Amino acid sequence: MAESDMVHEQIDAIDALIAHYVAGSLPEPARVLIRSHLELKPDNHRLVNTLELLAGGALENTPEAAIADRRQRLAAIFSSTSPDSGPQAAKRPKTALFPRALRALVGFEVADVPWRKRLPGLKEYSLDMDGCEVRLMWIRPGRALPAHTHKGVELILVLDGAFNDERGHFGPGDISIADETVDHRPVAEMDRPCIAFAVSDGPIRLTGSFRQIIGDLIG
Repeated sequence: MAESDMVHEQIDAIDALIAHYVAGSLPEPARVLIRSHLELKPDNHRLVNTLELLAGGALENTPEAAIADRRQRLAAIFSSTSPDSGPQAAKRPKTALFPRALRALVGFEVADVPWRKRLPGLKEYSLDMDGCEVRLMWIRPGRALPAHTHKGVELILVLDGAFNDERGHFGPGDISIADETVDHRPVAEMDRPCIAFAVSDGPIRLTGSFRQIIGDLIG
């Protein structure tokens, strides 16, 4: 598949992911990943707004139905605060690397992450949540991760630095979406470490040659 085709596939997949976000059908870690992406790439709020308008139009065309406890429900709606408004919508402090939603999920900033060495040049912090594996990753400049594919879906949001693979370049705010159709070998760019937030619902499967796997594992 040509690189341009892979780029278009990634864009289509991200648009579909944002649609699920608007519909409220994502597990919490994936929802946090999308909210963090939207903070880092605010131009993509236009797609969110468009989808919300379309959803609102669909609701307006839906026949009315009686709602139990209508007054109480309306009072609860009007007293609540939109997740993208109010004090929480303030800009990130200049000293903060993590988007607000991510800081709220993990409970700390990048300087306080309790990293654990996974491989030479690769540190991780991981936890399980809503049936997903959630990971923060720190990848040494120039470090190649072992070639692999996925037995589920993996979402990676780049927070700082960048990496490249067979599909192209992923920098701050970009989302990589990989599944069983993607066989890749991500390599962090040379100028600085790559820090990323990953959410996956299945394990990886190493795919490189024995010599390449050994070389990538020892770093």
